[in-house]
This record gives sequence, structure tokens and C-alpha cells, in this order.
Amino acid sequence: MLSLCISAIASNQGKTILSSALLYYFRDSVRPFKAGPDFIDPQFHTKICGTQSINLDGFMMNPKQLSWLYSHYSDKKVSILEGVMGFYDGMDQRSSAYDISKLLNIPTLLVLDGSGSYITVSAVLKGLKTYKKGNTIKGVVLNRIASQGHYELIQTQIEKDFSDIAVVGWISNNLLTLKDTHLGLDLDDMDKLEKISQEVLTHIDIQKIKEIGLCEVKENTRYPFKKLPKTNQKIAVVTDENFSFLYHDNLRFLQEVFAHVLIIHPSNDESIPEDCDSVYLCGGYVETDKAYAKIKNSTHFKNSLIQHAKTKKVYAECAGLLYLGQYVDEKEMSGILNVSFTLQKRFERLGYYYNESNIKGHAFHYTKPRDDTHGFDILSKAKGGSGKTGSWQSNHKKVFGTYLHTMFRSNTYWVKKRLL
Repeated sequence: MLSLCISAIASNQGKTILSSALLYYFRDSVRPFKAGPDFIDPQFHTKICGTQSINLDGFMMNPKQLSWLYSHYSDKKVSILEGVMGFYDGMDQRSSAYDISKLLNIPTLLVLDGSGSYITVSAVLKGLKTYKKGNTIKGVVLNRIASQGHYELIQTQIEKDFSDIAVVGWISNNLLTLKDTHLGLDLDDMDKLEKISQEVLTHIDIQKIKEIGLCEVKENTRYPFKKLPKTNQKIAVVTDENFSFLYHDNLRFLQEVFAHVLIIHPSNDESIPEDCDSVYLCGGYVETDKAYAKIKNSTHFKNSLIQHAKTKKVYAECAGLLYLGQYVDEKEMSGILNVSFTLQKRFERLGYYYNESNIKGHAFHYTKPRDDTHGFDILSKAKGGSGKTGSWQSNHKKVFGTYLHTMFRSNTYWVKKRLL
């Protein structure tokens, strides 16, 4: 099969542009993946090719688990993994593009910025290639190139310096289709996306890319997670444009554990059925004016959630936590938990965290509690480390909300405690 990791030296270097163009090109036969815990890029991947994108995170999963996940979801002819930040960024948490591509033996195609330079680009590549042994760098795409002549200067130098790296093409520094839009979050026009893809790939040799990416994915059928027995219970998963931060494998895992999994859309004011045993509210956005306008009048949803929470289990992450609270600034929420929040201009948390039960997860949010008197469960950067309150629960302890996003399959104890 064809497997590729798309990486670069940093963020904003062209990974998303190239990944998106390749996903569109291979859209009928590709499975997208994203390195790290990010929710935004996978949503865009899915929008482009119609196949759910899978997060591969080396902090929240160990190597055997990560290998199984990649093998399990590599069900298409093509697998494309978009890296996170720079190629080696995240090594301290075993979740860099380097770590993951090396573990899974996925060839890496680097996007290198060639603007205002030519010979130095090869020096940068040498640094990347030699910094750590066993890296999977096999090819280069040059971005922000002024002309064919500019490209050939850099290509000649790289080919002179490296016999094992293919220079597969270049992306212009003047892409017409990107002048009036940001490639990513609001591209609903597929005709526009096709034009962008065609322009990005104009000077790129797809055949060379296919040759670089040709490899075998090692089949890994030995399940490396603790298993939960199938239950006859029914769970409602609250997810829509406001609660869109849902790892696809979390949903699949819940479908494996629960006999019935219902999707509830608060923006459509859908009610939670009375016979549901538990509710999972995903993360996303409820605190901004635009997001809040879509749910503030969802009274059927709110009332059904309040009624459910009186006697049954609710588990909520981030935006779900905010919605369980009393207020976010002046915006009224469900009032199920005794906590209110306020929106800050600077983020309150960003990165990987442990909770007090040593559950590994990720947090990124701009809100903070007005008063954390009723909170508990410190989120810290290290096991048993210092930190701030990150979770709240009801008096009967069946309703639980947290800022921490987790991957369920590798935290079955947590799923059992909070949802079963």
C-alpha cells in the first residue's frame, strides 16, 4: 500500500496545504491520520475525502497500542499521516512525527520553505536528516518557490548532497486560490477545493510520491488494550458543530462496548431519550457568541439533559463541562454543576496533562472557573505534579465534567467509572 507522513520544520510551513491536496487527489482510496491530539485538522481531513481521520498519539497510547490502531484503521489503499509542528517536536512525549513514522515505518515527505534561499535549504535538510538515527525522511517538497529556476537551484543542491532523498516538486509562493480564503476550516465548496488541490500539485511529481510511499503496513491483530465486556446499556453521544471535538476511535470504542449508541445534536434541539443509561458530551465551542447562539434556545435538549442528570451518569469534556455549569460570563448554561466560568484572552491550558487518577490526556482552553471551591482533580504536567483544578462533579457523583480530553480505548478504567 501507499503510506506517507507529511512533516516540516515547524508549523505554518505548508503541511496542511500539501496534506489537503494529496487527500483530495487520493480521496476515493485514502485513510487520513493526524499525529497528536488535535481535533481541528482531522475534521478537515474528513471533510476533504469523506473518510474519518484517526489521531495517532504517542503520549496517550503506548507503542503497541499505537501500532494496533494504525493497522486497524489502515483499511484503504492509501494512508496519509499529517504531522504536528516540526518533525521532531513532541519527542519529549513520544508523539512527534519522527517517533510515530519511525515506529510505524511510514516514509516521510518533508515540506521545506525555499523562500529567500537555495543552498541553505540543503543544510537545513542535513540537520533534519542527521539529528536522530532511524528517521524515515525519504522525500522533499519545496514550498514558497518563486519560479522553476529557483526550484532547480535548490533541487540541484539537494540531489548533489543526498543520494537517498527524492526532490518531488515545488509549490508556488503565489497560489491564486488561497488569496481569499484560509485553507482549512470553512471550505464547503468542493469545486474550490479541487482548484486548490490542482494548483498545489501543479509542479509535484505524483508518481515519485507513490514510489516513495510504497511500503507494507505490518498487520497487528493482537489487541493490546484491556477489554470491557459488551453491555446492553444505551448511551447518548452529544456531538454536532458546537460539540465537535470527538476522537473517531472514541466513538467506535463506545459502539463496541454499548449495545446502543445514539447521536444527539443540541443545535437541532434534540432531546436525550428517557431510556438512555448515560450521556457523553464532547468538547468544542459553547463560550463564543456565535457558538452560543446555536444552542441557547435548545430547551428540549437542555431540559432532557437536566432530567437525565438527576439520577444517571453524564461525562463531559471541555465545552461539555462548560455546558454543565451555571454560566460562561453572562451566557446561561444548563446549571447542572455548581460552577461558572469566564472567557480569557489568553489560553489557560495547552498541552498534555495527567489527572489525579493518572489518566493521560490533552487540554487546550481559554476559559477558567470563577471560583474553583467545588472543583477537584488537579491536572498536572507530570504524574503527581502541581497544577490547577480541572474537574467538577455533582453531589451524587454521577455527573462529571473535566477539561481533560482522553482516548477511551487506552483508559478503560476511566470509561467504566464514568459511563458504565
